[in-house]
Amino acid sequence: MSPFMTRLAGLTTLGHVTFLVALVQLGVPWWLAPVIATASVAMFVNRANVYLRGEKRSRLSIALVDVPYFIHWTAGFLAIPIALVALVFVPRHAFPLSYGVGLVLAAYGAIVRRRVFTVKRTTVEIPGLDPELDGYRIAHLSDLHIGPWTPRSWGLRWARAANALECDLAVVTGDLIMSGTAFHEDAADVVGALRAKDGVFVSMGNHDYDHGNGGEALVAAVESRGARVLRNEGVERHGLFIGGIDDRWSNRADLDRVFLQRPSDVITVLLAHDPADFEGAAERGAHLVLSGHTHGGQLALPFAARHANLGRLHRRHTLGVYQRGKSSLVVHPGLGTSGPPVRLGVAPAIVEITLRASAPLSEPRPESQ
Repeated sequence: MSPFMTRLAGLTTLGHVTFLVALVQLGVPWWLAPVIATASVAMFVNRANVYLRGEKRSRLSIALVDVPYFIHWTAGFLAIPIALVALVFVPRHAFPLSYGVGLVLAAYGAIVRRRVFTVKRTTVEIPGLDPELDGYRIAHLSDLHIGPWTPRSWGLRWARAANALECDLAVVTGDLIMSGTAFHEDAADVVGALRAKDGVFVSMGNHDYDHGNGGEALVAAVESRGARVLRNEGVERHGLFIGGIDDRWSNRADLDRVFLQRPSDVITVLLAHDPADFEGAAERGAHLVLSGHTHGGQLALPFAARHANLGRLHRRHTLGVYQRGKSSLVVHPGLGTSGPPVRLGVAPAIVEITLRASAPLSEPRPESQ
């Protein structure tokens, strides 16, 4: 079982224990509660298999089966921390109340929050940036996860919104699809709809190689629409070196190969799906690294998502701008979802990045958050 599925299984167990206790507190017969909880777990296995295979499903089936189930799944998980508080004040009804609150939050996260995207604007200062590039703008998209729960129509709306910004460059930092091969053409249509003066560039993510499809068909589909997929290579555009590394999860990433192609004294913008590659890129002299992968944790504390999200449990760089010496990292919040189709506390977004010149540093800056 993959690490991702192992984590999902653990969360499923915890969530269903909460659900089971809630049923008992509601007066459901002791013998019936485990039957209901077991049926719910079995349905999770079925939904997880759909996720892994990346199958096309009818919109009706998704609306009436998949989304309601994952609202329930997420409600059980959210009920755990809520119950810790409720047990202090209403111990006899703590778990039904906690599950009910979790259900409302999860329904909002599945039906509203993941559908309504925003445009975030951020400025990155780059020492030594040519004055002619001061104000250069990049439209950054990531983690589209086009698939059963994130349709092509959503992706085309994102592309239209990105195009409306009229940026100089458009980039997509990986995970174009959820899984499998059924949605390659849909994802390629979304990327192909992007427009920018200096072109559209893409790096591959771990989901783009799921289930041994190799990703070659996806690359071909994307490039047939006019975008360029950068796999351990780079190109120059108006005084910038735009590089991209391949997927690190399948051992395809090769930072050294990218930087061997870089001309000397050129500002480097690197597309790297996983922000775990930031340190290595900074050591090699990348000025700006654009990443995704984390979805900002996908479940986060509202108004404090940068510091309080699920991703913080196992990684340092999860959302926003980070610095290490002369290098900056932008971690995108993602547009689609991975695992449960639910978002809370961290909105899907298109990120507009504006490059600004700054004075060269005499001493390296420590990494900041």
